[in-house]
Amino acid sequence: MNWDDTADTPAAERLVGASADREDQAVEAALRPKDLSEFIGQEKVREQLDLVLRAARARGATADHVLLSGAPGLGKTTLSMIIAAEMNAPIRITSGPAIQHAGDLAAILSSLQEGEVLFLDEIHRMSRPAEEMLYMAMEDFRVDVIVGKGPGATAIPLELPPFTLVGATTRAGLLPPPLRDRFGFTAHMEFYEPAELERVIHRSASLLDVEIDADGAAEIAGRSRGTPRIANRLLRRVRDYAQVKADGRITREIASAALAVYEVDARGLDRLDRAVLEALLKLFGGGPVGLSTLAVAVGEERETVEEVAEPFLVREGLLARTPRGRVATPAAWAHLGLTPPRSQAAGNGQGDLFGA
Repeated sequence: MNWDDTADTPAAERLVGASADREDQAVEAALRPKDLSEFIGQEKVREQLDLVLRAARARGATADHVLLSGAPGLGKTTLSMIIAAEMNAPIRITSGPAIQHAGDLAAILSSLQEGEVLFLDEIHRMSRPAEEMLYMAMEDFRVDVIVGKGPGATAIPLELPPFTLVGATTRAGLLPPPLRDRFGFTAHMEFYEPAELERVIHRSASLLDVEIDADGAAEIAGRSRGTPRIANRLLRRVRDYAQVKADGRITREIASAALAVYEVDARGLDRLDRAVLEALLKLFGGGPVGLSTLAVAVGEERETVEEVAEPFLVREGLLARTPRGRVATPAAWAHLGLTPPRSQAAGNGQGDLFGA
């Protein structure tokens, strides 16, 4: 039951999209854990962060700056709120895209209280001038505010109270090294195992007053793409189905029937995912095929196929990106119950995988 808020993307409209829509944000606010002991999953990150926070409290100091990276929906925002709660400090929430000028950042920093936690989501999307100002603020707790323009411009040093910056990013590789090096603690959030998602679902069901058995939770967890946000979204949709079509109790049969209505299959693929695979297999014999051609075949924009559908298909081992184009794997043929062409069955497409 760990989530983070992200900007709207095409994936936000999908039931299995990891980005949060307004309904998700409203529900998540009620379901988020309040401290590390309630946080499910991410065992290593939780253990390491607990040591950092305990040590800071023992010293009577603010915690080190924290960088959290990982896919949307894994708990970055939740952990930032837990950090503030564990340090008994207020939290200020903003995002990289909202800080377009150094003055925007200076206004936020100058209004922070001592010990306050500043959560900066999608930190890699912050403007370069603001980013350079953040270097000094993180290291020396001071910023230089430029007054005036041209030769008459004057830099006025502004002292800042000690604070803790928690940065979150889905693309840690885009952070410049000088910024990344100023974080005292860096953690990467991993996708969840089905057993962990089952615990998430049981806890959320309890808070939502939904009756669910172990098999029902396992069925939802198996289709949740390793992401708590998706697990909770599926739980809410299955709850609706159970209330309308059954007695309100979620079993494996009810969960399976509900998710069939919402076109989420046993592996977590939805309509778009299957459309991409079916076009690749049925129209192009498993590939290789160019991304633009594949996008036209499924009636979607190139960016939608590349950024929304492909990451999960690649992670599941159903599709490979090669120099010659997109190639289906044997697992894709098996998942859709199709027989690969004899040439591909004999070689398993390995020549394509390595661009041969």
